[in-house]
Amino acid sequence: MIRFNNDYNRSAHPDIIQALENTNSESYGGYGIDTWCESACAEIKKYLGSNNCDIHFLVGATQANYTIIASALRPFESIICADSGHINVHETGAVENTGHKITALTAKDGKITASQIAAQAELFSQSKIKEHITEPKLVYISFPTEYGTIYKKQELKEISDVCKKYGMYLFADGARLGYGLGSDECDLTLSDLASLTDVFYIGGTKCGALFGEAVIITNNELKKNFRSYMKQNGALLAKGWLLGIQFYTLFKNGLYFDITKKADALALQIKKAFAEKGIQPYIDSSTNQQFMVLPNSLTEKLSKKYIFEFEAKIDEENSCVRFCTSWGTSESDVNTLIDDIHKL
Repeated sequence: MIRFNNDYNRSAHPDIIQALENTNSESYGGYGIDTWCESACAEIKKYLGSNNCDIHFLVGATQANYTIIASALRPFESIICADSGHINVHETGAVENTGHKITALTAKDGKITASQIAAQAELFSQSKIKEHITEPKLVYISFPTEYGTIYKKQELKEISDVCKKYGMYLFADGARLGYGLGSDECDLTLSDLASLTDVFYIGGTKCGALFGEAVIITNNELKKNFRSYMKQNGALLAKGWLLGIQFYTLFKNGLYFDITKKADALALQIKKAFAEKGIQPYIDSSTNQQFMVLPNSLTEKLSKKYIFEFEAKIDEENSCVRFCTSWGTSESDVNTLIDDIHKL
């Protein structure tokens, strides 16, 4: 069986495995206070356009999401996000478990707009009973979104401006950030994200690392005591250098960007093959996730050889399924799939 079901079904890029092996006999200080984490931070900062940021390495994306949100908000403050947002649909109530309400807005192609956010913030601003309702204090977006779509720079700037107007933090989930930045439609850079958001993270788990996410905090209000929140939420890895080694390897020569851009290109080849057979996407994605509307008969036929994800029932005869490439997807596997698509 050939897997196209997600972007974390392989262990790690060979360069990372080699780097871990090369340092296996060495010893370092714990909890991310070591030379490798320092070096990784220095490499990442070359892309951020500013040294005025704190960088922390965490193990996983859900862990990063709830630790960031728990540290940023007071008990009566809430989060605005898309109804399809990962924290709303895929994290078993992890954010609610921290004691914070999520206000989910109806998304279009996985994205929410500045005007939607402003309207929600204005409801609280104009309320005469503020002590009876939660105050929206943080806006959560994913880049790319759960549907593989991306926010353009102007869209993100408009959202950032709304957040500043209403005193809210802007937080970008970057679990698949490399695939968003690698898209030909992307006009954002890491430097742009650093200037337009208060906090975001660079996903490693889905983008070539064995595990790990690099949290970038640009807002000084959110920097204080963040390591204490990490420890309290089980997010302060004792063997922190294992994260530092991985992110140093991914960023020292731009490996992170090369491998994720390649994954996007392979995904678009799959998309093109389906289009040549008259099969259209459910949502038009330019990243490594491709959502196709397939007749159930073709889904069943392809599932005998390939593992991919069922997303939604369209009607009695058709379903939305996801084909997902990753940093580790081989051209031969993609070519095999394309050949079989042409035979449908």
